[in-house]
Amino acid sequence: MENNRQTDELYKAAIAVMDHAYTPYSLHPVASAIRADNGAVYTGVNVEVAHYKGLCAEASAMAAMITGGQYKIADVAVIGPSEHLCTPCGDCRQRIREFADEDTIIHVMDKSGVVLKRYTMDELLPDSFGPENLK
Repeated sequence: MENNRQTDELYKAAIAVMDHAYTPYSLHPVASAIRADNGAVYTGVNVEVAHYKGLCAEASAMAAMITGGQYKIADVAVIGPSEHLCTPCGDCRQRIREFADEDTIIHVMDKSGVVLKRYTMDELLPDSFGPENLK
């Protein structure tokens, strides 16, 4: 069962960094916040570059989490620039899967921070391939 205070903190963290996204080409800013299993929150935004191989917000937040010495995602919040769902791309779904488990929840918010949908990892990436498949 998720802790509402922790979930609200996660949402606020994603909202707080949304304006930091660097999106001069797509004009599609995205922000993400990850709560690691130790409770620490890590944020990230998408960063575009001229050769179009930018960094997604979720990957940016995961990099911050790993840099912080954490390797297990409890929850992920993603906020997009409109009133529509802005779910993680396929690459980010697989990246999240690497550090998630069946209890990980992905919260997708609209531009004003309203949660539009919540996914379990299996709902977001059914029949996925993960680290245990390599054992």
